[in-house]
Amino acid sequence: MSHPALTQILILLAAAVIVVYLVRRVRLPPILGYLLVGMVLGPHVLDLASDSELATAIAEYGVVFLVFTLGLEFSLPRLIAMRWEVLGLGGGQVLLTAGAAGVIAWWLGATPEVAAVLGGAVAMSSTALVIRQLGEQAEVNRTHGRLAIAILLAQDLAFVPFLALAAAIVGQDDAHSSVLTSLVQGGIALLIVLAAGRWLLRPLFLEIARARTPELFLLAVLLIALASAWITEAVGLSLALGAFLAGVMLAETEFRHQIEASIRPFRDILLGLFFITVGMLLDIGLLGRELLLVTGLVAAMLVAKTLIVMILGRPFAGGSSFKALRTGLVVSVGGEFGFALLTILLQGTVVDARIVQPLLAAIVLSMVVSPLIIRHNKRIARFILRERGPTQTALAREQAGTEALSRRDHVLICGFGRVGQNIGRALERMGFEYLAIDLDPARVRTARLAGEPIIYGDAGQSEVLENVGLEHVSVCVVSFSDPMLAIRIVNAVRKLRRDVPILVRTQDDSHLPALQKSGASTVVPETFEAALMLIWHTLLLLKVPVTSVMKTIGDIRSHRYSVMRELIPRGDVRSSDESDYPEELHTFVLPPGAWAVGRNIVEIRERAPDINISAIRRDGITGREPDPETVLREGDVLVLYGKPDALEHSESILLMG
Repeated sequence: MSHPALTQILILLAAAVIVVYLVRRVRLPPILGYLLVGMVLGPHVLDLASDSELATAIAEYGVVFLVFTLGLEFSLPRLIAMRWEVLGLGGGQVLLTAGAAGVIAWWLGATPEVAAVLGGAVAMSSTALVIRQLGEQAEVNRTHGRLAIAILLAQDLAFVPFLALAAAIVGQDDAHSSVLTSLVQGGIALLIVLAAGRWLLRPLFLEIARARTPELFLLAVLLIALASAWITEAVGLSLALGAFLAGVMLAETEFRHQIEASIRPFRDILLGLFFITVGMLLDIGLLGRELLLVTGLVAAMLVAKTLIVMILGRPFAGGSSFKALRTGLVVSVGGEFGFALLTILLQGTVVDARIVQPLLAAIVLSMVVSPLIIRHNKRIARFILRERGPTQTALAREQAGTEALSRRDHVLICGFGRVGQNIGRALERMGFEYLAIDLDPARVRTARLAGEPIIYGDAGQSEVLENVGLEHVSVCVVSFSDPMLAIRIVNAVRKLRRDVPILVRTQDDSHLPALQKSGASTVVPETFEAALMLIWHTLLLLKVPVTSVMKTIGDIRSHRYSVMRELIPRGDVRSSDESDYPEELHTFVLPPGAWAVGRNIVEIRERAPDINISAIRRDGITGREPDPETVLREGDVLVLYGKPDALEHSESILLMG
């Protein structure tokens, strides 16, 4: 029995693994690797994966999960605080770019509706690419990064009516009224799902969270996302619109962060396959036949969007042409939402593919060069304006600081979750330097924004340990909860250094002998240490002398908790009062117009007593435990600490009061 669909998926995945690995080796975004895989394997080159129905299905579900996570990141308080940048700068960019491109398309023979969608596709920029690249360069909280995010947010909002318009064009062969009807339906659907999210979904997820079953939580998230997509398609709109609305309504709950973490693997995989299908849609032969046309479209799009944003952005950048130009360069590239709009148009019969294909090729090529444009936006802006200045980026300064730290005596923390962060804070208070390694890119990005000395990498690899200066490490702390990963890290450390003390944190004693055998100096089971603290305080309350209490605790530890292991039954028994979600680190850039700008921490805590601002990063300098009289400024990076619901409430207070 043959399975052609499975064969094509295996071909796509195998090629993607190889190409993305090679792309990352040269430090380019994996999106480019996905596009290259699609172009090479598609029907226009090797024709090894040309099943159009399969490609369309993958592309649709890739867009579904992309816009679902976009909806999760949609924040009404942030939108209100940044309303002038979003509506003024971002809205102006979308209107002027889409209007200019739409007029040209209409002049070339497209219908007004199709011209509007084509203009919208040109106006869109790559949210995924821009934010990821700016984050890697430590430029998210710079002026051009903040303005770029405001423009991207405006584009995200504008995407909804463009999406409804494209779906109406494909579903209807005529009538302007059908387009208007679809837009009205989209607006009504938005109000309904927001009301449902506020009154129905939050109680539902509260019940699911109480079950404490990760599988059930993930299944509920998938059900909501796909069911919303199915409903909007059933009323004549698109799958993507429903997914976006589902993300928006779940973003209003305290489960947003956990949902985003749960859905991230599905989003990344399907989004990668979506970019592969986009590459398959690109006609390589068209590039050869219409090279001048496609190149001209790319140049026109980059120049026009840069100029529009530069002109509109000067008042928002304090009158600085340099900062406004950097903003324009960052958002000048095409985006995945442009892909989504064009792929929807290609599914119908009312739009000639000869009109869409050159523009699709231009957007793809603009994204191919986008990493270079975004990475070197400062140099390009200085070259255009004939200005001179330092060429070292904020990322380069951070990397230089990390390398310098690795050559001094320091503590190595493997794993920078809740436990690792608390260890780092304690070391910092005592005057010890530390360097952290973690495998979660989102956590690393957040910690770097907070000014923490952290790098992304696998501490179980000898090369990574050498890069962080293991020879200068005074103590190695392994705080990962996964015992197998901890054992692998201990083995890797012991291969390079036999003398360094290694402290390992575990949840229980199940892997205690294996960790000791691998070379761990000290193993600390969390559950037993918590019990020891309870024993300590209980004996003190019973008036037992402190010396006797210390001897009792010491005896238990000296016997490797054997007494307690005999008393504690096996099984995954969790306390009924255990918190659903642990406290976590979260960084928040204070935008202009936010309620907290110009107020000190005392005033903020009068409005929200439970808000926990553990640090403030300003002008690249991080201040721990800020003075209550500190007045907050726009652009400050606030390091918040707490549970997801408390973090959500804190953001709302900071933005809207």
